[in-house]
Amino acid sequence: MKTVLIDARAIDGEASFHQAFASALGFPSWYGRNMDAWIDCMSSLDEPQDGLSRMKGQSGEVLVLALENAASLKSRCPKLWLELLEGIAFVNWRRMERGQPAVLAMAAYA
Repeated sequence: MKTVLIDARAIDGEASFHQAFASALGFPSWYGRNMDAWIDCMSSLDEPQDGLSRMKGQSGEVLVLALENAASLKSRCPKLWLELLEGIAFVNWRRMERGQPAVLAMAAYA
């Protein structure tokens, strides 16, 4: 299991959210910086041929997104917080619909 640490204090809106994840996970320069693009990149973490992230896992390996200062993100940006949770859930659902294992988990702490 791999873990990626993201400090939520650096996130104050949609632009900084996408910057934080793009930096932490090595999304390509042409990353669309929206939730659809985020979902696409996160859905292919174990498919290196896609070129959607520097972070690569083995098939069946779960990547843990460890959000430090998550409580402040939830209170400052509740819509973005919900989009993150829904995005993680959708990535896993999409993969399971294709017969692939779930690939994401989140650990959130103050």
